[in-house]
Amino acid sequence: MQFGGSIPRVGTVLLTVNTQDARTVERRVIADHQHLFPSRDARRFTEHFEWVEACFLGRNPEFLPIDAAYHDLEHTLQGTLVLSELLRRRADAGAPPTIEAEQYELSIIAILIHDSGYLKHRGDTSGTGAKYTFTHVQRSCDFAASQLPAKGYTERQIRGIQNMIRCTGLGTSPAGIPFQSEAERVCGFALGTSDLVGQMAATDYPDKLPILFAEFQEAAEFSGGSRPSMPFKTPRELMANTHGFWRNYVIPKLETEFCGLHRFLGEPGGSSAANPYFQAIEANLERLTFLLKSGA
Repeated sequence: MQFGGSIPRVGTVLLTVNTQDARTVERRVIADHQHLFPSRDARRFTEHFEWVEACFLGRNPEFLPIDAAYHDLEHTLQGTLVLSELLRRRADAGAPPTIEAEQYELSIIAILIHDSGYLKHRGDTSGTGAKYTFTHVQRSCDFAASQLPAKGYTERQIRGIQNMIRCTGLGTSPAGIPFQSEAERVCGFALGTSDLVGQMAATDYPDKLPILFAEFQEAAEFSGGSRPSMPFKTPRELMANTHGFWRNYVIPKLETEFCGLHRFLGEPGGSSAANPYFQAIEANLERLTFLLKSGA
């Protein structure tokens, strides 16, 4: 399956918007939404941004503040920003199938809670949310099932949100996800694309890799051997293998399993190499090489 259409010009919005500030990202998402659906009320976005931020910051009575240092609120906001941009530019290109307002809105809710599986309930005081790394995708789907009915979402809508969240699982094949429509499939692939591209293109990605290693390490210890052993023994080893992760896993996944939707983030008719997000990722990889050589 391929999603065609000409691709409009784009800037590196991820690198110019403050992804540490939920209100700034929220305003950008609302601007994209109003651009696409000018007659649609966007106030619900504010409600959901505030709700997700409250959950992550410990202002929700059910959950402790997020304490997974890599999969934090900013990580979620980075992916959200990229997803909103991707869907807007894809719509501007007139690519089929058309994403209607409901699907766009469900996709934004999906990415806002795609890492809610790292949240700990109030009574869960041992370790950090990183211990749920191996199960966080299913936990995020469970979060959607338990929290969204009270916010007025139907069973069909929640199932769609869960399908989109499943696209972020590194070991999940998108071909096995029971999407309810082609539009939902596109949104899921766009979400998976944005989750990968958003984090790897962020300027602090090289600096946060040792933190990511610590999350994997805690999850491996928490699993007690019920999960495969960690492929990397040290933070340095993880950093050294990030080039291979990008070229041998991420790029093929973006190009094939996610049908090349990342191209809507690039120049019209441009190659992946000319994509500003790919350029940002390559710059991060160059910096990783420097850090490894310098022993930093």
